[in-house]
Amino acid sequence: MIRSWQSVYACMRSRPAPDSAGSEVRRMDRQMDMIRQHIMRDMSEGVMTIGFDGVIRYLNPAALQILGRSEEELLGQRFALCFFDDESNDDFSQAILDAVYDRTHTHERVVSFFTGAETRQVRMRTSFLTDGETRIGIIVVLSDMSELLELRDAVKAMERIRALNSQLEMRNQLLNETFGRFLSDEIVRQLLETPDGLALGGKKRSLTILMSDLRGFTAMSEQMDAGDLISMLNHYLGEMTEIIQGRNGTIIEFIGDGIMAIFGAPAPSDTHAADAIAAAVEMEMRMEQVNAWNAARDFPFLEMGIGLNTGEVIVGNIGSEKRTKYGVVGSHVNLCGRIESYTVGGQILISPKTRELAGAELTVAKEMTVYPKGVKGELVLTQVTGIGTPYNVSVRVSDARPVPLPQPIPVCFHLIEGKHGDRRLCYGGIVAIAHDGAVLDSAMGLNIFDNVQIEAGGKLFCKVLDQTDAGWLLRFTSVPAGYGAWLTEHMGAPTPRS
Repeated sequence: MIRSWQSVYACMRSRPAPDSAGSEVRRMDRQMDMIRQHIMRDMSEGVMTIGFDGVIRYLNPAALQILGRSEEELLGQRFALCFFDDESNDDFSQAILDAVYDRTHTHERVVSFFTGAETRQVRMRTSFLTDGETRIGIIVVLSDMSELLELRDAVKAMERIRALNSQLEMRNQLLNETFGRFLSDEIVRQLLETPDGLALGGKKRSLTILMSDLRGFTAMSEQMDAGDLISMLNHYLGEMTEIIQGRNGTIIEFIGDGIMAIFGAPAPSDTHAADAIAAAVEMEMRMEQVNAWNAARDFPFLEMGIGLNTGEVIVGNIGSEKRTKYGVVGSHVNLCGRIESYTVGGQILISPKTRELAGAELTVAKEMTVYPKGVKGELVLTQVTGIGTPYNVSVRVSDARPVPLPQPIPVCFHLIEGKHGDRRLCYGGIVAIAHDGAVLDSAMGLNIFDNVQIEAGGKLFCKVLDQTDAGWLLRFTSVPAGYGAWLTEHMGAPTPRS
């Protein structure tokens, strides 16, 4: 390529020897000069010649256009005087000097050249200007590579973008497959779309918290095959997840058989309290289908209690840089856990604030006064069984009363406080029985919501619901496998549902 430019320029300088047909030769010579000039003029690449004395001898129009200079500024001038004062083009000037002083090698470089209006990427290729066998200067061929390099950079950028998009797609898929199993679609979208969606931190938000728990699940886990237990639990949690997310709730976590969800975050909502109540009612309604599915597989009958509380909490990404989860913290979260602990199977209890903000008409089974730890004074909880327009859902509540026995069944029992039990044995008698509860007559002073463990074919866990004339009304929360045989042995009664 370089040799061809040398040949073109050499042809421009050459003149044919006179002959007998001198006038014809001169005419042809003039035609060849015109042709060469047209070729040089129409070339898109610039051509500049510089003698070894540093004087610029020739520039074609393309060279002037690339350099952003006029012929008057450059032609016949010393290269150093034309370019050395412009420090922004030091690389260009140095490349020309290297080619002028090195009379043994050709050179090729790509340099940045500032025209005064824009910066261009110029490729410089040099060869030698000769007079016969003598080298008298250099020929510099200039090519404006700006668009080509921009295109190359754009291609590289597109390749990089494609690689980054591929990584992002893999990341998003991982988030969806991992977080999507535990978080709502709304949170997953927030993680994917928000630049700082995975950053640690949170915001204060007024929302409604839901906590649910299966009654007697620990005892079931000790009795069931591991595969069956997981199958049953996964089916139950799947059904509950569908309802919660269908009511704009966000599942924060599964704790064994327990569920913790929030309503009103990450997307704010003016109806979070009512949405949470409707979800709780529908969850209790769905338990009938869950238990039908269980019965078909000879799995145990399940009962669930749900607690709801509304208040200001901190919600956001909690944890460390290595392990983060979307969660909520605050005293209202703890209070919701307390409320849930007061429930028995099939029961929904809500706090005063949740009831106040619900707005919709509620179906109330009863109210109860409790004194939870961490709360000053009393707290009036409401047992709801339904919610009106626009939800219009309700759940049936069992009104079965324990049937009096011909004679009491003697039992020994002890109180359960939190996770620990009072090992002092107490004595009493079962005076009435139902499939899910009993009446206990005892001189031992009990309180409503006390948890009691009775030895009845195993550990029969109960919660004190009320005090009647006959004794303490108990609701079973966990029934041991041997309870049916124990009951039959003592009274010949049929085995109740367990």
